[in-house]
Amino acid sequence: MKCNWNIASVYKPFLHCIDARKVCFLCALLLLIFSCKPEKPQERIVDFKQIKEKGELNILTLPGSMSYFIYKSEPKGYEYELIKSFADHHNLKLNIQVADNVTRLTQMLHDYEGDLIAYNIPITNSGKDSLIYAGREVINHQVLVQRTNKEDTLIKDVTELIGKEVWVIHDSKYYDRLTNLNNELGGGIRIKTIDKDTVTVEDLIEMVSKGEISYTVSEDDLAQLNKTYFRNINISLNISHPQRSSWAVRLSSPELAQEINKWFEENQDKPEYRSIIKRYFEMSKLPGDEPVSLIGPGQISPFDEYFKEYAKKINWDWTLLASIAFQESKFHTDRISWAGATGLMGLMPRTAQAMGIEPAEASLPEPSIRAATELIRRLNKTFSHIEDENERIKFILGAYNAGSGHIHDGEALAEKYGKNPNIWEENVEYFLKLKHLPEYYNDPVVKQGYFKSNETVSYVQNVMERWQYYKEQLKNYKK
Repeated sequence: MKCNWNIASVYKPFLHCIDARKVCFLCALLLLIFSCKPEKPQERIVDFKQIKEKGELNILTLPGSMSYFIYKSEPKGYEYELIKSFADHHNLKLNIQVADNVTRLTQMLHDYEGDLIAYNIPITNSGKDSLIYAGREVINHQVLVQRTNKEDTLIKDVTELIGKEVWVIHDSKYYDRLTNLNNELGGGIRIKTIDKDTVTVEDLIEMVSKGEISYTVSEDDLAQLNKTYFRNINISLNISHPQRSSWAVRLSSPELAQEINKWFEENQDKPEYRSIIKRYFEMSKLPGDEPVSLIGPGQISPFDEYFKEYAKKINWDWTLLASIAFQESKFHTDRISWAGATGLMGLMPRTAQAMGIEPAEASLPEPSIRAATELIRRLNKTFSHIEDENERIKFILGAYNAGSGHIHDGEALAEKYGKNPNIWEENVEYFLKLKHLPEYYNDPVVKQGYFKSNETVSYVQNVMERWQYYKEQLKNYKK
């Protein structure tokens, strides 16, 4: 390449110390540098072939009662169980990464922190520029949540909302929809907003069930799940247009998207898939919430002799064991809960094995009571720092239902925020109720993450109340 001598002439005064050939070389080098464009880095390819070769599938999700949480020391969640079935079908180890919000989910996906978003994110035209939506397409509506007690009048048309108070979270999509609906009706809906960061849609649903507010709004799948916790709510009235959502992968992972679509197509009518739907959207999460009369003079159940025998080994009142059994199974030895807890004492299969009984024995009353007693003995040791025996029983019951990890989280939060970590009501229980909020389940002292406390809080209360009921009934019998 020839040198531009005009450039060289500018530097003519300096040529006495710089050889002309060197000037030409420098000019050529500068032209070469500035004329070359840097190559665009090649995009990493992590598609289904690479995932199969590695033997691992990394999923991204959000914590929540619909998606992913820890219950009785085991991962649970509707979305989690679906992707777990897919991974098991392909003999893949499943790794979970939890994000803070939907925006963070997509960012983590593009940063290769995961292979798949196993959480229903909105389907948008702009999203299709960087994502492939995969799996089943979910079509949701926003629905009115209302109570169905005998004294309640059911709203069957949106026009009947005129003059009614409907509570929603401020600046939420539910508030936006309710505002638009109010404009469409010409006004009249009394929209009430809650600005507290400590209140979620699920909290509002619970408030409707308890009669603290009359109406709220939720997406229908979340409302359907919560209906398994609150039997007295109605969610049949749609108040919005359809909203589409789905799982997603990167544009560079079309094979993975194809395999996920194929799995859903082939499995959506199979028993395993249907059983997942049943567990989360149909089976009650609050069984055994009423007392039961004695079945005979001084007799609570057909298994009283076993309760008496094994209660002595842990120095417990045998009627407390009976109260746990009724809460777990209503004394049906073949009962299986929504989470997979089995038998008279409602033990998870992995827990039962750890306590010394085999799967074949899970539905037999004596082994179930024996294993439950051993679990209680260990939990009693775990919470031995709680000196008040009656208080310790509440902690043991909470851990029996939810796993000790969540209870320890409640203790840690209580201690951090100036409450008593050795007292259940209004202390540890109070913080367990807050562990469904990001501020608390993301707190550094929390180890088990998101927790929906309704079942556990009710569990402790119901078992304790039934225990007192049994004692009173037996006392009256002796008289």
